Amino acid sequence: MAFGIKRHELDEWKAKIEKGELAFLTHYWIDDRFPDCSTVTKVGCRDLEKLAQWGRKYGLRPEWIDKRKIDYPHFDLLGTKQAEILKQEGIENPLIEGEK
Repeated sequence: MAFGIKRHELDEWKAKIEKGELAFLTHYWIDDRFPDCSTVTKVGCRDLEKLAQWGRKYGLRPEWIDKRKIDYPHFDLLGTKQAEILKQEGIENPLIEGEK
């Protein structure tokens, strides 16, 4: 279940994806499969090759791209990998501070 996100943040994320840009969106998230994670960062791009190439830099495999919503393909980043990637991308996000 996703929560803690504002409509304008979601709209901005979608707009960037639609333009073929990489877009980052972090929000609170609860899923029993990942009890140690309280946030997720969705990294999306309509250009699947661009998204796959970006993911390869961080050891993410193209088959991990979530394509269920055809217009908004994205990687889901969780836990320490999420924190590491956002740090390397120069993105500070208070939602993930202290998350392991």
